[in-house]
Amino acid sequence: MTAWLSRGIPSAGIFIGPLAWLINTQFAYAAVPWVCAHQVPLIPVFALAMAILSLFGGFLSWRGYAAAAPTSQADSTGAGRPHRFVALIGVSIALLFTVVILLHGVAGLVFQGCER
Repeated sequence: MTAWLSRGIPSAGIFIGPLAWLINTQFAYAAVPWVCAHQVPLIPVFALAMAILSLFGGFLSWRGYAAAAPTSQADSTGAGRPHRFVALIGVSIALLFTVVILLHGVAGLVFQGCER
């Protein structure tokens, strides 16, 4: 576990950010009847938790960027290994999905779930 935090995972943000958005969206749709019945703003709280999860994926990608060598190491195919590029894409995607999740959470503050 500590190795993940020190070396990072370059592609973590590519997978964790969209997965957090998917979980947040499904939870928001499934929780509407309960939120409407109990009048508890649960959707923004859950959105904040999923935004933190998405940021954690971006953090792992950022650590992967920092740990990767600036020049790619050659492999047998001659293509190299673009860990830094994948890590930058991971950070970008994680930030994008964090913004989307937070906007969805703000919508949960405006709409209570009982509108028809």
